[in-house]
Amino acid sequence: MTQPYADPGTPMPLPVCPRHPDQVSYVRCQRCANPTCPQCQRPAAVGIQCVSCVAEAAKTHPTARTVLGGRRAGDARPVVTTSLIGVCAALYVLQTASGSGWLFQKFSLLPILGWSEPWRFITSAFLHGGLMHIVFNMFALWLLGGYLEPMLGRLRFVLLYLVSALGGGVAYVLLTPLTSRVGAVGASGAVFGLFGAVIILNKALRRDTAGIWVNLAINAVLPFVYPNIAWQAHVGGFLTGMALAFVYARARRNQTLAYGGTAAITLAIGALGAARYLVG
Repeated sequence: MTQPYADPGTPMPLPVCPRHPDQVSYVRCQRCANPTCPQCQRPAAVGIQCVSCVAEAAKTHPTARTVLGGRRAGDARPVVTTSLIGVCAALYVLQTASGSGWLFQKFSLLPILGWSEPWRFITSAFLHGGLMHIVFNMFALWLLGGYLEPMLGRLRFVLLYLVSALGGGVAYVLLTPLTSRVGAVGASGAVFGLFGAVIILNKALRRDTAGIWVNLAINAVLPFVYPNIAWQAHVGGFLTGMALAFVYARARRNQTLAYGGTAAITLAIGALGAARYLVG
């Protein structure tokens, strides 16, 4: 029987990565069997694949989309919602433990400082004035986020939340004297944006909204029951959320319309805020 014979004087060629010939690799792609260096290795369901095979697979398998055309995450958990709640809770613990109020001084929304320190329009949405304040907001965020995030996809949901917070902050400045040093804090503007979005999106998808109206009515009454609640932010966030949801309902899989519309609404809100300071 004939057996293969290798000349001991001829060295076997080392396996090198096709994309990086200077890299020797004994790990091979599970699809094409080519040597794959650490830079080109991508974990797969079984073993390792090279970047070329991953890119080719992406072309032949369209991205999974939600019912409204957002990118569907592989993990169905509301990661953005829980992350937002975690950030708010951590900051509340920090501000309670420090007891100095420096977080409020640096990051709450004071109309008199809005022009020179515009980050306050967003950072104020992650601070809360008391235990009941944060509990109400985070409970509403958990319920609404758990419903909207899988529907919209994570990117559109976080944009909805943050732009609604911005809309609430700008509405507060529009309806409050610019000389005011009374700081506004809380996620209420963003949460009311989620309320507005649910109403528009449920109507677009022909789903029932009766329960949402009841919850919205309860939250709308709170400013008349508890003092020092910035109702202006509620109104601004609610209208912003409705506007964004209208864009998302129309856009569906049209990414240009979805994100272009989001950018246009954000710029319009920013222009309103700037005009308030420039005109006075």
